[in-house]
Amino acid sequence: MQKLESSLKNMVLVLVGVALVVGAVLAYVNHITSGPIAQKAEQSLAAGIKSVMGTDDLQVAAPKEVPQTIDGKEVTFIVHACSDKSGNSLGAAVESTTGGFGGDLKVLVGFDKEGKILGYTLLQHSETPGLGAKASTWFQKDGKGSIIGKTPKDGNLHVSKDDKSGNAVDAITASTITSRAFLKAINQAYAAYTQQGTDGKSGATKVKKG
Repeated sequence: MQKLESSLKNMVLVLVGVALVVGAVLAYVNHITSGPIAQKAEQSLAAGIKSVMGTDDLQVAAPKEVPQTIDGKEVTFIVHACSDKSGNSLGAAVESTTGGFGGDLKVLVGFDKEGKILGYTLLQHSETPGLGAKASTWFQKDGKGSIIGKTPKDGNLHVSKDDKSGNAVDAITASTITSRAFLKAINQAYAAYTQQGTDGKSGATKVKKG
């Protein structure tokens, strides 16, 4: 076999060939893994909805996108209306994303028909371990700054450091920025919940029986 001449042209051809092969391999790997990854994400979301709504006995309607303009930017919230097996409305679980200290903070929060917070879980965060990452437990029922049972209908949730009146919540120790971002995500989730398909009286999502 004739040896390739050592020239710039041949080097470029070899590099292009290697890049094409590597690209093809990566595309193949992405193709065979995208399915399982998406399936796992769906399973995690389904489990999260049951968790924040506080029951396994529910039906979840097709997700609804609710666009809102926040700080001059259009943000889309995902609302999962929930009902029991008889079709009676239980409220909804809402996906809400805002900017935290280390990056995006994505929260899934459950509201009952009256807009009270049933529960929440963090779907994504880049907060500092041991500080901002405490948001996953700090605001839970037994946490120091519990938001469970509260409703933004009575006023936006906010850290007590900023204002001790109304819906004030104790911030995570040494993580006020993360706390503000988290509560902002909850308030925005509530706004999205009440904006779409509501009954006007309670702000509850109407779920079609069927």
